[in-house]
Amino acid sequence: MMKKPIILLFLSFCFVSAIAQTQKPPLHGKHWMAITGKPLGATAGAMIFNQGGNAVDASCAMLAAVCTMWDVLSWGGETQALIYNPKTGKVIAINAMGIAPTGATADFFKEKGMAYPPEFGPLAATTPGTPGGLMTILAEYGTMSLEQVLAPAMEMAKGYPIEAQTANMIENRKDLIKEWPYSKKVFLPHLGEEREAPYPGEVFVQEDLYQTLKKLVDTEKAALAAGKSRKEAIYAAYERFYKGDIAAEIVRGAREQGGLFTMEDFAKWKVKIEEPLKVNYKGIDVYKLQEWTQGPALLQSLNILENFDLKSMGYNSANYINTVYQSMSLAFSDRDFYYGDPDFAPKSPMKGLLSKEYAKERAKLIKEKNDPKIGPGDPYPFQGETNPFTHLLADRKEALVYDRPELPIQGLDDPFLDHFLAGTTSIQAADAEGWVVSITPSGGWIPATIAGNTGVGMSQRM
Repeated sequence: MMKKPIILLFLSFCFVSAIAQTQKPPLHGKHWMAITGKPLGATAGAMIFNQGGNAVDASCAMLAAVCTMWDVLSWGGETQALIYNPKTGKVIAINAMGIAPTGATADFFKEKGMAYPPEFGPLAATTPGTPGGLMTILAEYGTMSLEQVLAPAMEMAKGYPIEAQTANMIENRKDLIKEWPYSKKVFLPHLGEEREAPYPGEVFVQEDLYQTLKKLVDTEKAALAAGKSRKEAIYAAYERFYKGDIAAEIVRGAREQGGLFTMEDFAKWKVKIEEPLKVNYKGIDVYKLQEWTQGPALLQSLNILENFDLKSMGYNSANYINTVYQSMSLAFSDRDFYYGDPDFAPKSPMKGLLSKEYAKERAKLIKEKNDPKIGPGDPYPFQGETNPFTHLLADRKEALVYDRPELPIQGLDDPFLDHFLAGTTSIQAADAEGWVVSITPSGGWIPATIAGNTGVGMSQRM
């Protein structure tokens, strides 16, 4: 019997057509695949596969490498992953999203005259999630040691020829970087010169980061020498990062620069291994992380689109684009209204939002022309409950009556374009045994505040 196909989805999705045009050829592999946003990052994955690692080992090596390359993230950011385990036939979700520091209250920011946390700097940071996520994924599902998978990243931390994109990003944001002493030390090797960032192709050295990674490896080695298992040794390194001297230096460096981290914040944070959310789209199981991401909105979009014959519309026809666009608008309006942190009440109505019946009702709202005033629906009856927010729905409907001038057309040289084109990297790995890993890490992108003498750039997720 043929196995049911599975798709692991992250921040974006597309509909594939035989007539779609692209300059990038499809890639095929007999034994393994290693894909990420930077060639050197993918090379790290290839190295691990060639040493006998599985897709989990390779994905961890790629994650470490792209963090070291500042590929729109760093070691102080966050990681979320979906992993297909061929031994169990199940998809596992990894939640390695950091938490807000204890002192990051609404009153704290109001007292500083802020309506919300800043875009950059130490007050934008949540606790680092990526190190814990990487070590948890490796310990639970990998086969190699932390030393093996960190080797490419550690070699790069000792110095690698930096690519133009990252080098120029540093130069363009150097005014902000100069506000943070530890960032200035790492990112601006030519301080006082016309160009203060590294030149494209210059060997970029991160000695503090190398020492931090070496501490993790040294801890693992000591645990193995003491008779601990591979898994226990990796978790010993995890403990050092979040409860030991590494955590202490990150906390000290963050607080010196105005941040709010405490040792307790680090010690109480844990990676979560969760059940992903799932819908079946025309016979294909599609998985996303829970509603602490925006991912389930795309599952809902698929449910809505299942009510239309997209193929007959023609790929990228006006009718096709209109239908896909409005389906996503309907799902995203529900996301904006109903999604919340699963750790806190009220619980998001995910069963209703992802029901096929609710999708049919939402699909009826799709018209020949887009409705810019589209708002959230009511998914509660589709999970046998009464909506406790009907009064807010009414208020929102009133607020959607727009009374404002048309927005000006943005010029291509405006900062608007930088934000419009911004994104994150992606890490995908698969092997002959059947392991499939899909990671979307982020946070700690340039300009990042580096926390003390650790080389770890803090996230901006607040």
